[in-house]
Amino acid sequence: MRQFFTYLFLTMLGLVFLSGCQAQKAIIRGPEGEIAYKVTLPDGFDSTTDQCPMVILMHGIFSSKDYIPMPQLAKGLAKASIASIRFDFDGHGKSEGRKQDMTIEKELADARAVWDYVQSLPYVKGVGLLGHSQGGVIASMAAGRLASESKVPSGVVLIAPGSVIKEACQGGKFFNARFDPKDPPECEYLVTTQQLDIYGTAAAYPGPVLLLHGDRDGIVPMWCSERYLEAYGPHATLKVVEGENHTITRRRKQVVGETVDFFKTVFCK
Repeated sequence: MRQFFTYLFLTMLGLVFLSGCQAQKAIIRGPEGEIAYKVTLPDGFDSTTDQCPMVILMHGIFSSKDYIPMPQLAKGLAKASIASIRFDFDGHGKSEGRKQDMTIEKELADARAVWDYVQSLPYVKGVGLLGHSQGGVIASMAAGRLASESKVPSGVVLIAPGSVIKEACQGGKFFNARFDPKDPPECEYLVTTQQLDIYGTAAAYPGPVLLLHGDRDGIVPMWCSERYLEAYGPHATLKVVEGENHTITRRRKQVVGETVDFFKTVFCK
């Protein structure tokens, strides 16, 4: 009996130790502090012996890694044997920082911190970028900057990329708020966004790009994706999703499917 309890104690101790090890994960820091993130691996994947590609997922403004369509994209990619990492930009979700301190440059720094972390993972072979709404702006500019350093992502997906933010701020409009663009409130975002070279920066990326945009998007106009298409040239494709809105709640399966098919293709090359 004593041997049984000794065995049981050692087994439970081992389980506690193991679960503690599994709970530990690397800390990623951006300019505003710690970045909250989630890694989704394919079912049955062993990160100590296997390898797979990974996609970095970037949410839109005032959203989070746990809001539509990020979890659904992560699940769809995992089913196709593609890992993903989704994270909260500073001031969003569970990441440190304040929303009112948000700027595009800070979000680009967050994205770069996540990129650097992913590059350190021994089980990752090939990395793609995906962004929705303002996250699409970040993904496109991050890819362009990385390419300028000869660090080229395998592929980029932009879902309703919100490049309209520049024109909106130049016109003195931020969602329903109005302001004088020449004398804006004390908000760095409203000033610096007016000066962005979104398409010029994005165009430095030479790899494959998929643009997905719903024809019922009432927040980001279609011309944003069309301008991206013009900036990228022949290595980009625009697919209009009929009936889809900006929040990806009507044709979600189609959007996830198009995304998964794209990354399956680029990672197989």
